[in-house]
Amino acid sequence: MSSIADPIAGSPVADAKAKAEAAKIRAAAPAITLPAAGERELRLDLFRGLALWLIFIDHLPANLLTWLTLRNYGFSDATEIFIFISGYTAAFVYGRAMLEAGFVIATARILRRVWQIYVAHVFLFTIFLAEISYVATSFENPLYTEEMGIMDFLKQPDVTIVQALLLRFRPVNMDVLPLYIVLMLFLPLILWLMKWKPDVTLGLSVLLYALTWQFDLYLSAYPNGFWAFNPFAWQLLFVFGAWCALGGARRMSRILSSPVTMWICIVYLVAAFFVTLTWYVPQLGHIMPKVIEQWMYPINKTDLDVLRFAHFLALAALTVRFLPRDWPGLKSPWLRPLILCGQHSLEIFCLGVFLAFAGHFVLAEVSGGAALHALISVSGILIMWGMAWIISWYKHSADKGASRTKSTGGNADLAGGGA
Repeated sequence: MSSIADPIAGSPVADAKAKAEAAKIRAAAPAITLPAAGERELRLDLFRGLALWLIFIDHLPANLLTWLTLRNYGFSDATEIFIFISGYTAAFVYGRAMLEAGFVIATARILRRVWQIYVAHVFLFTIFLAEISYVATSFENPLYTEEMGIMDFLKQPDVTIVQALLLRFRPVNMDVLPLYIVLMLFLPLILWLMKWKPDVTLGLSVLLYALTWQFDLYLSAYPNGFWAFNPFAWQLLFVFGAWCALGGARRMSRILSSPVTMWICIVYLVAAFFVTLTWYVPQLGHIMPKVIEQWMYPINKTDLDVLRFAHFLALAALTVRFLPRDWPGLKSPWLRPLILCGQHSLEIFCLGVFLAFAGHFVLAEVSGGAALHALISVSGILIMWGMAWIISWYKHSADKGASRTKSTGGNADLAGGGA
């Protein structure tokens, strides 16, 4: 029998009951954890918008602004940022749906979003082909069709269109959305495994990545070659983003806040900077030992080289450390254009591909030097910002159903959901 002292001192019977209740709670709780509904992580919007701007600039011919992009100062570039945030936001939106509505409903929602992104890709493909063909014909310059990779379309349009619908044929600069479509197709399985064992799921992703390198796994492209971004390798970054969104980042908080982690990241980023410096300043090539060169090169982007992945991790760790989610600068009007573009990334990405070729055409036809290069780059960014503002205004002011859309929570966009 229990005594009156049990609640104070804790008898064996009371302790056993407490342990049993705690065990029941742990058994009922999901393996993954999610932020509170309705939270908006403005840092994600900010860096997704930044990635969109950097991708646009990198797709233009080399100019002064190109030297401000990430790829010139380390191993990774804007693509890593974009795919990581896409995985994070997709898990944030559909992870909650899977916990609340179940696997079937969440899968249906994911497949609906995959279809929307696929339609956007096909629409962009059609407009992009029309843009290139019109310019090449009007200015009697077939080099445009060769540079942008559509020669096969002009030779065999029927076969090429079918291959494009199968995501096997893509003009230049149209590789990111097909990668995202494939990754989203496997999101239901990823989330189902995350709900069971998130750390095991991440481990399986690492294993697939290793097998990709060991056995040279890839998807073939039309008319020859392979995908510019190998889904078997890039899935690691996408799954890692999902893992972070579903509680992994919270569990890593102690490691991320460690001074040792900070200094390891700084040393690695500085070393990567000096390596990339030797690419542009041949006179510095002698500082790289031959042994390290043989081990390091080539730094493969197609298969997401380990050095690229580690470079992104170092950047992300320092960003989380020095840019907290409540940083007042996130409310600054100066950063509003970036955040707006990040909140509407699907539309802005498609617009950026279109603008990049338009800028390429102007720079090829008009010799205006560095000033024209800068003008084209800045004009493209302003147009992207203007479009993002219009979309935001429409969703929040002109669209009568905006209130229903807002209720889905933050950071969706490419994943699907509220703005």
